[in-house]
Amino acid sequence: MKAVRYHDFGSSEVLRYEEVERPVPDTGQVLVRVAATSFNPVDDHIRAGALNAMLPIALPHVPGIDLAGTVAELGPEVTGVAVGDRIVAMLPLDAVGAAAEYVLAPVEALAAAPRSIDLADAAALPLTGLSAWQVLFELAELKPGQTVLVNGAGGAVGSLAVQLAVEAGAQVTASASPRHAERLQGYGARVVGRLDLAAGPATVGGPFEVVLNHVRGTGEEAAQLSHYVADGGVAASTAGPIPEDPARSVRAAGLWVRGDAARLTELVARVDDGRLRIHIADRRPVAESRAVHEDSAAGRLPGKTVLIAP
Repeated sequence: MKAVRYHDFGSSEVLRYEEVERPVPDTGQVLVRVAATSFNPVDDHIRAGALNAMLPIALPHVPGIDLAGTVAELGPEVTGVAVGDRIVAMLPLDAVGAAAEYVLAPVEALAAAPRSIDLADAAALPLTGLSAWQVLFELAELKPGQTVLVNGAGGAVGSLAVQLAVEAGAQVTASASPRHAERLQGYGARVVGRLDLAAGPATVGGPFEVVLNHVRGTGEEAAQLSHYVADGGVAASTAGPIPEDPARSVRAAGLWVRGDAARLTELVARVDDGRLRIHIADRRPVAESRAVHEDSAAGRLPGKTVLIAP
């Protein structure tokens, strides 16, 4: 079978599209015929070796944490799924990934795929959906009626966070580039454009009880963003730390996303009943993974990119 792999850590140049052996499921595993995976920024960090101290992986490595596909074979002692089932999953961060024709997945990671969208498009949901949920409800402990600022609301995680926060009864202000404004307004958010951090929170209707940050910046920018949090509020980030301010009882939290099949099942239900919309900016063959990684590094990636398996 064909797969994208890298044999050494480094830039996107280390990615190869090559022939590899088709894996065989072990106890508790299923073999999945991949419909698609998707690109996430963490794929870039893992490939570069930046996370190897905390997330050691075996080389050569196949990237692709998101998985949408069809169960092709069951390993020993697998129950609850059948060959032919359409599934989605967030694979373990240190596991062999889904940028391939087939991949092994632990059965406990699987959720039934959405019925209302193409199976390949469902690959855009697992990591971003779980990130949005965990940053909102586990880190920020969002409550109905709270004021929320989502910085980077046009991106994959930010877009889902806006929708989940609106559904939860929050008053959501979305900071994003103008090209995302109409879509974010359609989700029920007030859109303010990109933040001028030096201008201060009053310019965008703040400060806010909850600030969600999905934009990676400098230490100085992170410190400025903490001023957008109201006294007693929280800043939760998927893009690097934001300083706490104990004098104002402002706490901060950073996300290390984890797989959660039960929660993923709930997110799938929201997609199928129309409460959660997935925005996909581009769909490309998985064979073009090197170019996608290059585009991300150069700031050319238009948004959430799904990588279609052969």
